[in-house]
Amino acid sequence: MEPSHPGNIGAAARAVKTMGIEQLVLVNPKRFPDPEATVRAVDAVDVLERATVCSSLKEAIGQCTFVVGTTARKRGLACPQIAPRELGARVWQELAGGPVAIVFGRESSGLSNDELDLCQFVTAIPSMKSLNLAAAVQVICYEIFMAAGGAHAVDVESEDALAASMELERLFEHLQTVLLEIGFLDPRQPKLLMRRLRHVYQRAQLTQVEVNILRGILSATEDSTSR
Repeated sequence: MEPSHPGNIGAAARAVKTMGIEQLVLVNPKRFPDPEATVRAVDAVDVLERATVCSSLKEAIGQCTFVVGTTARKRGLACPQIAPRELGARVWQELAGGPVAIVFGRESSGLSNDELDLCQFVTAIPSMKSLNLAAAVQVICYEIFMAAGGAHAVDVESEDALAASMELERLFEHLQTVLLEIGFLDPRQPKLLMRRLRHVYQRAQLTQVEVNILRGILSATEDSTSR
């Protein structure tokens, strides 16, 4: 998310490639492409050249079915957490259902609460002090790499595909609209309730079929209240 130093982008590209990962997505990088990023990437220049640049986190993770945000700070409301080592194995399991994204925040301020709300889980690297961006990327990718030897994606695809992040966001927007219409959600303090509901649905790992059912229920609720 919005890396401010091109050197960190290059170092992150090198970090992922050394662990066998070659897809890098940048959200609003301050300077990219940049010669400093190329120099720091060393033998991972090809990862930089293939990197996708997006204007928002929603766009970056829109097609992903499992999204984990990294954070080093406590939040007011507990979010489902997963340890880096557990995450390494979980990634391989989740890849059977669709694309996986690990989201890293800004060098200075990390990820905002609103950005973490877009993630099903959060993970934190235990350390005495906060890690440099590229170092944090290296640690998480190392756990994924090490887990590859013992954790394998399921060969048989599930009957119903997991819902992509963009579909979950449409569900949450629809849900908030209906809850406001029926008077269940206080428009003066909507975020706390919606954040809790996000956690409920994200833990459930809804399939696209299930999302369609829930949105059908919401539409029927709208119809009944408008009569």
